Amino acid sequence: MPEPAHRPMGILAEPNPERALHATLGGVVYARQPVRTHLVTDVDEAVEVVSRYAKPLPPDTAFVGVSERMVAITEGRSYPMASIRPGRLARLLVRFVTRPGYGIGLGTAETMQLAIGEVGAPRILLAAAISGLTKPFGVHGLFYRIAGRQAAAIDGPTSYTIAPYNQAATLGPKDPAGAARRIAAAIGVPVAVIDANDAGCNVLGLSGGLERRLVERLFADNPLGQAGEQTPICVVRRPAWPDGETLPPEPRRRLTPP
Repeated sequence: MPEPAHRPMGILAEPNPERALHATLGGVVYARQPVRTHLVTDVDEAVEVVSRYAKPLPPDTAFVGVSERMVAITEGRSYPMASIRPGRLARLLVRFVTRPGYGIGLGTAETMQLAIGEVGAPRILLAAAISGLTKPFGVHGLFYRIAGRQAAAIDGPTSYTIAPYNQAATLGPKDPAGAARRIAAAIGVPVAVIDANDAGCNVLGLSGGLERRLVERLFADNPLGQAGEQTPICVVRRPAWPDGETLPPEPRRRLTPP
């Protein structure tokens, strides 16, 4: 989804297209303000990018969410698909992977090879074996649960991803919790490193002062989007809500994972 060239950088007052700005959890209204940046690459530093574009923070800021893909890209963990050489095991196992409806996941031999390198062949084989045994009984999603968050965080190329990452596969961050703590120290509010898509949100790393379940529920509807928005950061505020005005709905995931 191309973005207008004149769209400003920094904290945006409006939501991304087809996304909602406000959401309610536990009777509290949150504003999830996208933060637009330049096209981040491996020459950037995640702390510097967040500090540059997410400041000055509004006084009612609750925390800042940061895309795990952005953090991973700054760590040099994004690879052109043409540079990845899948082995025999990756080519075999990819035949048994169900592609999610919101991306590629481990549905290519290249992303499967990255997963094997990231978490090890034994764990991937165990995940594939249990998934294969349970799938005939209508049990889905065990492969990614057993393979772990680092394997599930691997992003493959899609046609709607902004270039050049529409031709690349990206691992999750090496130390997402450490990245969250470093960014939080630089900007002075709690930080969550998140892996969000239209089927929900997984938190990969938290600084102090945040509850994982709250963050995952608040980003369940993927307010930052996953195409060409170029908004890998979200400033989450707790704005005052007018008395008597209808509260916004709770976030709901847009797609159901297989």
